[in-house]
Amino acid sequence: MNEQNKNTKPHEEAPKTVQGDSSATSSSWKKALSKRWVFPAAYLAAAAIILTLVWVYQDASQKTLKPQGESSTVSESVVGSETPAAEGKDGEAVEVTANAQSMIWPVADDVAVSVVKPYFDEESPETHQEAMVQYNDTFSPNLGIDLATADDQAFEVRAALSGKVTRVENHPLNGNVVEVTSGDTRTVYQSLNEVKVSEGAEVKQGDAIATAGRNELEKDLGNHLHFEVYEGDKLVNPEKLLPQK
Repeated sequence: MNEQNKNTKPHEEAPKTVQGDSSATSSSWKKALSKRWVFPAAYLAAAAIILTLVWVYQDASQKTLKPQGESSTVSESVVGSETPAAEGKDGEAVEVTANAQSMIWPVADDVAVSVVKPYFDEESPETHQEAMVQYNDTFSPNLGIDLATADDQAFEVRAALSGKVTRVENHPLNGNVVEVTSGDTRTVYQSLNEVKVSEGAEVKQGDAIATAGRNELEKDLGNHLHFEVYEGDKLVNPEKLLPQK
């Protein structure tokens, strides 16, 4: 009997162990589910997953429907719309207008002037002698052209190009000087009398800026206009830019 009891005892205890584990697991789930935060947390997690899936789906559908090259088309249209505004800025518009102008003679059309002293052009050696300016015992090349009438009368000096008056001064040798800046081009008028513009003023091509007068450097020329042209910082021969008279 004892042996039979010994043999049957383990068989009776084994189911108890299994049943004890299952009971403990079920009890743990019940305890977890009995807490108040479990269901809201599960709901929020499910909602987050659903929203994420919806967002991914919408993003994928937008990428599929968006035509290739759409971004470049928009960029080109934006750039095109901004171009006129950039061209309309102060300074840039004046520069474009000035550079498009052809230079005119700095005198009225009905004034008969001639070049009484030419520009010292290194490319024209035959004119070097007459293009020298003598002051006392010093000789220097003429940096512009000198215009005068045959009867030595004063005449009105006009702007050869539209631009801004960037200098007005009285020089001891050159007399009254006016400089007009037109983009990269500067026109300089010397040996003036009765200056009619002030520094900072805007002038249009053909506007009267002064009358021709006398100066100390070229007093032998009488009433005349000394006219210089600069492209950037480089002197150029004004006669090559002026129209044929």
